[in-house]
Amino acid sequence: MITRQTLFLGICCLLGSLPVLAVTGSGGRAVILQIGFGSNKPPYVFESERRGLEVDIIVAAARRAGMDVQPFFAPMERLQSMLQQGRLDGIATTNPYSQLKAFFSQPYLEYHNVAVALTQRKLVLNDISDLSRYSVSTFQRARQLLGPQFEAMANANSRYREEGDQQVRNLLLYAGRVDVIVGDWRIISYFNQQLPAELVARQPVTVYRLFPATPYQMAFRYQWQRDNFDRGLELLRKSGGYHEIESRYENTPAAPHP
Repeated sequence: MITRQTLFLGICCLLGSLPVLAVTGSGGRAVILQIGFGSNKPPYVFESERRGLEVDIIVAAARRAGMDVQPFFAPMERLQSMLQQGRLDGIATTNPYSQLKAFFSQPYLEYHNVAVALTQRKLVLNDISDLSRYSVSTFQRARQLLGPQFEAMANANSRYREEGDQQVRNLLLYAGRVDVIVGDWRIISYFNQQLPAELVARQPVTVYRLFPATPYQMAFRYQWQRDNFDRGLELLRKSGGYHEIESRYENTPAAPHP
C-alpha cells in the first residue's frame, strides 16, 4: 500500500530532478545554468571579456534550447570539484576520461594538442611515451583528458607538472625551466604574443604532433540538462550559427610542421 508519506517523498524526489526556472526581466521564464569554464585560454576563453570560441559556442547552443548560461571562470581542478559538490550545473572542456560522475554531452569542439620544445634542444619525440625522458609542463587535468598513454607517461614521470595558468608553460619553456610543453597550439601561440617579441624570435621552437585531435564535451549534473544542450548544439550546427562563431576566431595560427 502506498502511504501518504511515501507519496510525498516520491513527489519531492520528482520535483528535485526538474529544471529550476528563473524569471527574466521581460517576465518570461528561462532556465539558468551556472557553467564553469577554464581560466583565461584565448582564443577559446577570453576570461576578462567573458567570450571566446568555446564560450560563444556553449552559450549559443544553450540558448537554442531555451537555457541561459551564467559563466564562471576558474582552474579546471576547482571546476571539477565544484561540479561534483553540486555548486555548478556543468563544466566545459572535459570528456569521459576525466572520470567525472556526470552526464556528458556530444562533442562540441576539438582541441589540437601538440608537444613543443626549443629547436636548439634537438629533442627526439616520436611517441607520447618519449615524453617520459623529459621535464613536461601542461594544463590542469591533462593527465585525465589526453588518454591512457599520456596518463601512464605522467604517472611515471617525476618531472611532470600541470599549470593552472597556461601562460606559465610558455614562460617556463623560453626560460629553459622545462624541456617540453604540451597544449593546444592556438593557446600556446596566443600566449607567445604576450612575451617579448625578441625572446620568441630568438628561440625558435619545434612542434611535435604526437596527439590526435581531442574532442571536448560538456559535463552536466543532470541528464535533462545534457539532453537539452545536445538538442541546442544540433540546432546551432544546422542553422549555420556554429560556423558563424568559428569565423569570428578563424585568424588563429596553425601549428608549423617539425
